Amino acid sequence: MEQRLTRDELFGVLEEWNYYIKRNVHLIACGGTAMTLLGVKMSTRDVDFMAPDLKEHKYLTEIIKKLGYRQETQHGWQRPGEPFRFDIFRGNYVHTTGLLESPLDEGNHTLIRKYSKLYIGVLNDYDLICSKLMRGDRVDYDDSIMLTAAHVASLDIDKLVERYNEMILYDVAEARLRPNITYFLEMLQERGLYESK
Repeated sequence: MEQRLTRDELFGVLEEWNYYIKRNVHLIACGGTAMTLLGVKMSTRDVDFMAPDLKEHKYLTEIIKKLGYRQETQHGWQRPGEPFRFDIFRGNYVHTTGLLESPLDEGNHTLIRKYSKLYIGVLNDYDLICSKLMRGDRVDYDDSIMLTAAHVASLDIDKLVERYNEMILYDVAEARLRPNITYFLEMLQERGLYESK
């Protein structure tokens, strides 16, 4: 059975990082990590953070290297013998998806926890769902439905569709990605979470 990281376990790791960090670093959780920190999911298989400030990203990766983490993939850092990889994306990117605005801009994230130097936020629902739909894996659709169901009272589906359609304009795979939002809306309708006008 695959190991999964709970919210408390993740906070334990971040607390360790904070101990060694000597200047402010802002991390914005995305993907399943964001959903775990929001309490929508119990645990996450991967740990995904954005470091929108490029200088902070460079500084953080230097610190975690000193803590024994090795760069296993383009964005992924892992300590030998530990099961979890931390993906730390540079700038306004979630994997290969570029966001329209910085997640650090007002209203684009929610503060979850602030340590002495480490600031942990969660990406807003719209960018979180759009970035998952642009990946388009089965688990990404499931996560997006789960998040929509949890936040249905505050989520504007028309705004979500508009945001998604604008985001894919900047992607080389625009034609391939366009149907994903339609498929997602159909899934929401089947579950009574959306009614088309």
